[in-house]
Amino acid sequence: MSQTTIRIDPHVHSEASYDGHDPVELLLEQAAEIGLDGIVVTDHDVIHESLRAAELAPEYGLFGIPGVEVSTAVGHLLAIGVEEMPPRRTGLEETVEWIRDHGGIAVVPHPFQRSRHGVPRRHLVDCDAIEVFNSWLFTGYRNRRARRFAAEGDYPGVAASDAHSVPHVGRAYTEFVIDDADRASLDGDRVLDAVRSGATRMRGRRQPVLTSARHYAVGSARKSGYYAKVGALKGRSGLTRGAQLLSDAASR
Repeated sequence: MSQTTIRIDPHVHSEASYDGHDPVELLLEQAAEIGLDGIVVTDHDVIHESLRAAELAPEYGLFGIPGVEVSTAVGHLLAIGVEEMPPRRTGLEETVEWIRDHGGIAVVPHPFQRSRHGVPRRHLVDCDAIEVFNSWLFTGYRNRRARRFAAEGDYPGVAASDAHSVPHVGRAYTEFVIDDADRASLDGDRVLDAVRSGATRMRGRRQPVLTSARHYAVGSARKSGYYAKVGALKGRSGLTRGAQLLSDAASR
């Protein structure tokens, strides 16, 4: 029986994420240039750019698979293969079921790392796969812990770059081994089936510690700045509304 190996980076962020930097066109171009067969753009709680990336992917000779990194009540979850936004801030089990009902797979990224909203061990009771290698982790400890947990629970494992800019795409990726198929006959659904069956191999290496440290620092600053801006806009809106109410009252 013949086998086809597909190389996918299943966890990549575009400029649509608050901590992302680059448009999907550059991410796709980089993926094709370094020999990947596809990427999954998984922005934080928005899916529009991932849908666009999946539509554009064939132009770059890549598989188009949409996805999103959704915030659940207990941590982040990758919804891969879905075409609409899952509900936010709901329970992990409910979100996993929603993803399955919509034809996707639920993958837990960087588990147990609370500084990055990883799902705590006590809440990780169901998913379709676990990210057992994330290239942005400071040390190998969390990756090793994720691998042990996946092995103990018989969960398929995936590796991903968690790239937030073009140079880091493909730093880590997953090989999907698909039986009795050639590349021309494959699509995103077959890749998702390969994850469900555990037909995966992990490839990649971690980012240097200093690079990771800068990434976390910049990401934290961008997030703080974003919420500060949102708060300021809300405050300004409230002041404007208050002034309008006073003006209306004075004119009566």
